[in-house]
Amino acid sequence: MSTPEPTTHDPEPTTHLPEQPRYEPPPSVGKLALWILLFVVAAVAAVVVVLGGLYLT
Repeated sequence: MSTPEPTTHDPEPTTHLPEQPRYEPPPSVGKLALWILLFVVAAVAAVVVVLGGLYLT
């Protein structure tokens, strides 16, 4: 007796519904505020570095 060979193909899906696109949820208000705060702090730090470099030269 021989053993049956395993199949390598996936079975057909039982539902043929089109897959809905998946979108990332929008950021929460707090997370958006943190990003804006980070940007403002980075911009202020850049201005301080430039003004400090101008002052020291």
